[in-house]
Amino acid sequence: MTDLSRPALPGALPDKRQVAASFSRAAGSYDSVAALQRAVGVSLLEQLPEDLQPSCWVDLGSGTGHFSRVLAERYASGNGVAVDIAEGMLRHARGVQGGARYHVAGDAERLPLRNASVDLLFSSLAVQWCSQFASVLGEARRVLRPGGVLAFSSLCVGTLDELRASWQAVDGMVHVNRFRRFEDYQQLCAASGLETLSLQRRAHVLHYPDVRSLTHELKALGAHNLNPGRPSGLTGRARMQGLLQAYEAFRQAEGLPATYQVVYGVMRKPLL
Repeated sequence: MTDLSRPALPGALPDKRQVAASFSRAAGSYDSVAALQRAVGVSLLEQLPEDLQPSCWVDLGSGTGHFSRVLAERYASGNGVAVDIAEGMLRHARGVQGGARYHVAGDAERLPLRNASVDLLFSSLAVQWCSQFASVLGEARRVLRPGGVLAFSSLCVGTLDELRASWQAVDGMVHVNRFRRFEDYQQLCAASGLETLSLQRRAHVLHYPDVRSLTHELKALGAHNLNPGRPSGLTGRARMQGLLQAYEAFRQAEGLPATYQVVYGVMRKPLL
């Protein structure tokens, strides 16, 4: 996503109301196509400090509640709060037993949580929708107790570049969501007042038999194109044929690749 604190970068983020509505609509289909989301979340869990035993944890951008249930099992003695901007996702998660104790509608840039009330803030593939990542980090510093941990995964520039390049061969419109640079994550984390335990970028590559399988999955996830400047109405047959032909240049033995550049960060609030 474009960081709006850097106006030199092109474009702008989607309206968060559109983001919330899109993910709410996708609540019923999300889990069936969330292989990447599951793999990234598991990898993020593996990076948590081994001695961490939170009395209160928060699943930020909790979605359907999958990782709320994982956290509840892992930290059985603690209380969990699921926070998501999409009411539809929260309704879905409330209907599944074994997850967070509380489900709260909220924005990562303005958390509805008390100061110094949380020991673990876990957020997997959610904060890429936030225009001001500095605000996310500031809110994390506010709500974490001293020694508390923020663990996040996000997406950066390089994500879905195959799809982006294929559309560029067809027209000049915005068809793929924009993402912040990894260097921006580095700078913002360094300036956050939180201690950086780890910050890395890792590529995850998925393969699809055809372009429609990829675009169907993005829609089922609620993560399809919501950017300003996107084309309105249906995609014409000629443009779609152009896309299919351009993407074929990327085909590998396993299928058509879709690369996700994933940022993993683990931060700690200083004790003093």
